[in-house]
Amino acid sequence: MNGLAFRAAAILLVMISTHTASCQLVASNNDLPDSPGATMQAATAPRPSELHGSARIQGLVEDSQGIPVAEARVILTAPGRLGERTIATASDGSFNFPDLPAGTYRLIVSAPGLTTYTSSEMALKPDQSIDVPKISLRISTSSSVDVIASPEQVAVAQVHEQEKQRVLGVFPNFYTSYIWKAEPIPSNQKFKLAGRALIDPFTFLIIAGVAGAEHYNGTYPGYGSGIEGYGKRYAAAFGDALTARVVGSAILPVILHQDPRYFYQGSGGVRSRAWHAVASTFVCRGDNGKTQPNFSHMLGSLAAGAVANAYHPASSRGIGLTFETFGITTGANAIGNLFREFVFRGLVPSVPEFATGKK
Repeated sequence: MNGLAFRAAAILLVMISTHTASCQLVASNNDLPDSPGATMQAATAPRPSELHGSARIQGLVEDSQGIPVAEARVILTAPGRLGERTIATASDGSFNFPDLPAGTYRLIVSAPGLTTYTSSEMALKPDQSIDVPKISLRISTSSSVDVIASPEQVAVAQVHEQEKQRVLGVFPNFYTSYIWKAEPIPSNQKFKLAGRALIDPFTFLIIAGVAGAEHYNGTYPGYGSGIEGYGKRYAAAFGDALTARVVGSAILPVILHQDPRYFYQGSGGVRSRAWHAVASTFVCRGDNGKTQPNFSHMLGSLAAGAVANAYHPASSRGIGLTFETFGITTGANAIGNLFREFVFRGLVPSVPEFATGKK
């Protein structure tokens, strides 16, 4: 046996022998009722009359929202004298300690997931009833809560994050998903995202620029010149954008169950990424996660061209206008996707670090 083990064994033997000796001393004192030891025991042990009384302490336990907390553990202590009593709160959060003797008490209240409450000392007199003010237990910051979100809730949260995406903090980039395996967008969110893109202030600036260029170059001469001609071109450009966005990014994606977003690849060689960007103009991801022909965007562009015949000048109407609008929109989508793939990622400060595309 080494020195440490020997010391531990010696201490244990001393404790055992001391306990035995004290037990023997108590036993011998009990046999001698007139001895000083018997007098000391009678003075320190609580008399039966001290264990019961006519006073009471009662109260109510609730959480920070004011909802009663049932089955909370309430401990009533009387330090140095009567030990402690423990009860659980009722379904309405109430507790009651009856038949208490006079003395000084303290309450300790606890419940799973909530903070522990400790009262100050309360001096209780005979026949007195103390109504403790409502005890409010806050949610414990150290408690662990597992939250499981549904796929639709995750999708909504991801769309809300996309609505914060702006190139250089200014230009909207709402339709790019930097999360490769993002959840499919619910139908109502497809309409909300289209509406959000249309009412963005920068959309109106782009349309104003397009109308200004057309006005400067004399495009659609039937609109005339001057401020009136510019106004007509602006209205027509907005109509084109409105039709293409609502039909191509909301109505058809809902009907055809297709995702209107561009999914950033971010990995592979330049050729692979460029092919992915251009191909995304003609193929898209379905709500089932599979690749499909991008009927939503292509038919949306054709629809925008067809509807444009209703408000463009008579001299500019016809099948030619429809396919001209389709070609311009398709080419713009392809170029835009190339910028999304190679340029915008590092210029959008709100994109989280983990959103790195197909990696």
